[in-house]
Amino acid sequence: MALIAFILVALAVGAGFLWTVQQLIFKGKWAYFIYFLAAFLPFYITSLSLVYQGTQSGLIVGIFQSSKEIIILLALISWLIYQRKFFEYPFRLQSTDYFLLAFLSLAFLFLLLPIGQASFLNKALYYKSMLMPGLVYFLGRNTSFDSGEIHRLFKLIFMVAIGAFLVNLLEHFILNAHLQQFTGYALFNLHINDIEPEGNYGLTWTFESTNAMKRLGSFFSDPLELASSVLMGFSAGLIWFLTQRKDTSWPYLLVMFCSVGSLVFASSRASFAAFFVMLFFIALVFGLYRLIGIGVAAVFAFVIYLFYFASEDFFYFVIDTITLADTSSVGHVVEWFLALDSMIANPQGIGLAMSGNFGSVSEDLRVGGENQFLIYGVQLGWLGMLLYIAALFSGIFLSIRVFKLSQNTAVARLAFVAGTVKFGLLLPLFTANVEIYTYVSWVTWWMVGFSVNEFSKIKTRT
Repeated sequence: MALIAFILVALAVGAGFLWTVQQLIFKGKWAYFIYFLAAFLPFYITSLSLVYQGTQSGLIVGIFQSSKEIIILLALISWLIYQRKFFEYPFRLQSTDYFLLAFLSLAFLFLLLPIGQASFLNKALYYKSMLMPGLVYFLGRNTSFDSGEIHRLFKLIFMVAIGAFLVNLLEHFILNAHLQQFTGYALFNLHINDIEPEGNYGLTWTFESTNAMKRLGSFFSDPLELASSVLMGFSAGLIWFLTQRKDTSWPYLLVMFCSVGSLVFASSRASFAAFFVMLFFIALVFGLYRLIGIGVAAVFAFVIYLFYFASEDFFYFVIDTITLADTSSVGHVVEWFLALDSMIANPQGIGLAMSGNFGSVSEDLRVGGENQFLIYGVQLGWLGMLLYIAALFSGIFLSIRVFKLSQNTAVARLAFVAGTVKFGLLLPLFTANVEIYTYVSWVTWWMVGFSVNEFSKIKTRT
C-alpha cells in the first residue's frame, strides 16, 4: 500500500515537474513556475511523508524536497535567457523593492560574517529559506500575465481550498483521525527532521488543542499551515464573488464556505482572529462602514453571550485565551520574552539560524521562535526586523493601490488577494513562523511582486 502511494505521488509530482520544465525551458514561459508551486506546495509535506513511507530513502526524499527550488532556479535562468535587450532592462524600483533588497542584503552580510554560533552550512540553509521568497517576489515583479493566465492560477487556489475542506470532512466523519496518521508523517519527522512523535495522536502537539481535541490539517503540513492558507482561498473567492455576474457567482460562495469550514476544523485561534481582521480590512478597502458597525455589534453580542449564556468551559476557554493563561498562550509569551531579551541584549542581532522553527536551526542554539517578527529581530537585529516589517506594509499598500487603480479586472483581483491576505497574516505572524508555510508565503509574495510590477506600469503611464 505504501509503495502504491509512493508511485502515485511520484507520477503526479513528476508529471507536473516535467510539464513545468517544458514550459520554462523550451517555450520560454518562465512565469509558469507559479502554477507548479500553487499545485505542489499544499501537498508538500504529505508528499514527502508518503515518499519516505514507501521508500525509506532519505536520498529520494531529498530529490522531491529540492524540486521546488529547482523549478524556481530554472525559472530564473529561463528569464535570463529569454530576456530581450537584457542590458536595457528598466530598473524602476518601488518602495517594496528597496526594503526587500535591503533585508536580503543584510541577511547575506550575516551569512558571510562570523556572527553567531551556528555552522556555516546551517546559516546557508537558513539564508536559502529567506532568499527563495525573495526570488519568487522578483519573478512576480517581472511577470505579465493575461486574464486567462491569472484565471488559471485562481482555479488552482480554488481547487486547493475546496479539496482541503473535503479532506477535512473525510478526517472528521469517516476516518475519525488525522490524515497524517496514515501518511507516515511521524516516521518522516523522526528520520528526516529528527523530531520525536508527541501528543496523544503520535504526531506533534500542533494537531490537538489543550483539551486533546483533534485539530485537523487536511493535506497540509499541520493545522496552523492549513488555517493560514485558507485565508487566501477565502479572499480569492470573495473578490471573484463580488466582481462576477450574480447568476454565475455561486461557485465562489462554495469556495468561501469551504475556506471557513477548514478554518473551523484547524481550530487556530490566531487564524480565527486573523480572519476577522482581514474582513475588517476588506470593509475598509471597500468603504463598507455599515459592515464594520455590524461587526462591532456582533462582538458586543458575543461578549453578552459569553458572560450570561455560555457554558463554564467555554467561558474559561475564552478568558484564558484573552489573558494568555492557557498552556499554548503561555508558551508563546515565554518565547516572545526570550526573543525580546535577546534583542535588547544584542540589538545588532546574534546571527542566522539562531531562532525560529526552520529545520537548520539547532534546538540547543535556538532563541525564541514563535513570532516571525521577533525571529528576524533576534537574528538580524532591530534593523532586520524593521526592514521586514517595512517590506510587508509597503507591499500591502501598493497592492491595494493597484486594486483601486487598475482598469484590468483580473489584475485588480490578484492585487486584492495579495494585499488582503498579507494584511490578514499579520496576526498569525505574531504566534508562528509563518514564512515556512511555503504555499501561502511564496504564492502571496509572488502576488505582491506582480502587483508592484503593475503599480510601476501605472505610475509610468500617469
